[in-house]
Amino acid sequence: MAPMPERLSASLVFMFGGGSRLEDDRLAGVSHFIEHLLFKGTRRRPTSKEIADAIEGVGGFINASTDKELTAYWTRVPAEHLQLGLDVLADIVSNSKLAPDDVERERMVILEELKMYQDQPQDYVLNLLEEVIWPEHPLGRDIAGTEQSVARLTRDDILEYADAHYRLPNLVIGAAGAVDEDETIAAVSSRVTLPSEPNGLMSPEPPAPLNGPHVMLRRKRTEQAHICLGVRALSYLHPDRYALDLLNTVLGEGMSSRLFLNIRERLGLAYDVHSFTQKHRDTGHLGVYLGVDPKKAVEAIKAVVAEMIELCDRDLSDEELQRAKEFTKGRLRLDLETTNGVAFWLTYQELLLGEIRSIEDELRLVDAVSASDVRRVANSVLRSPIQMAVIGPFTKESTFETAIES
Repeated sequence: MAPMPERLSASLVFMFGGGSRLEDDRLAGVSHFIEHLLFKGTRRRPTSKEIADAIEGVGGFINASTDKELTAYWTRVPAEHLQLGLDVLADIVSNSKLAPDDVERERMVILEELKMYQDQPQDYVLNLLEEVIWPEHPLGRDIAGTEQSVARLTRDDILEYADAHYRLPNLVIGAAGAVDEDETIAAVSSRVTLPSEPNGLMSPEPPAPLNGPHVMLRRKRTEQAHICLGVRALSYLHPDRYALDLLNTVLGEGMSSRLFLNIRERLGLAYDVHSFTQKHRDTGHLGVYLGVDPKKAVEAIKAVVAEMIELCDRDLSDEELQRAKEFTKGRLRLDLETTNGVAFWLTYQELLLGEIRSIEDELRLVDAVSASDVRRVANSVLRSPIQMAVIGPFTKESTFETAIES
């Protein structure tokens, strides 16, 4: 909990360990399916409308998200309605009906969601990049599963999986804002009625090593080519993760990054170009997205690779390193301006890292990174085999393979 008595709102997050990474091929998408179903009705609030009305009736927000290694349910309400927000979240995670009719209706909704993303190439190409970086592994699968897996999930599959994962040892609750700590603890103890025994879940399997660069092409008649290239990187437990974040900031975060200034502003090759990182318990990846004219695709890819190599070959200047640090620290401070941001910060750290650091501790770790640290991490990460996903009017993967071969 983080009491913030000066705020007018309170936020609550219920975060469960386990997401799509723990699913085998048969159950692909079941975590996401359950997340949808928990909003369809409980024994006390039998319809989705009653759940929504309870929170929206006081001006609040309620939502959820499924990730590779966690599933989160959250609400933000005016501070005087904190107990109501807690009651609704506890109700949906503890008492959902998971009714047969709701399963079938929501199955159709999720199938449409999957189709929607496939019609949005700028989003779909990110899924394809994960598939090529993590081949034949749950990390490489869409969090929502596949059309085939969602179509064959049974209610018994869903109930069994929910019973295994929705247990107190898998749950961390975060609260931030105008909260009374004693009242909140008492309310949680009385309202969250999940099983208290551990579930004996197996640890996730690590991904197999890659054997070189690969290109995955999806031919589509688009006006713009959508390209993602990436490399395996570091986990959220790795001591060099702060150096990786600064590397990513310099490479492609914001309009002052190298990719934006060189690929867009100087060369005029792309409207949207940026980099990003994704971290997991034992691994992670760094990726670059490009939206380009198909005729300029290979030229743009080569320009991106050149920027990656430049980070390996030369130390950052003192000015660029300091600017990256201030960017990173400033974004963290801004993320923690809201009660929702603080509640997620607390639960994420406790669930995944096993400890809660203060923002001051986190800022000190960012400041401790040197230019040589960034260059060392660049050589460790950016010289790994580059993987690529492409959506556009192309016929051959070989068009792109030479651009990423070392």
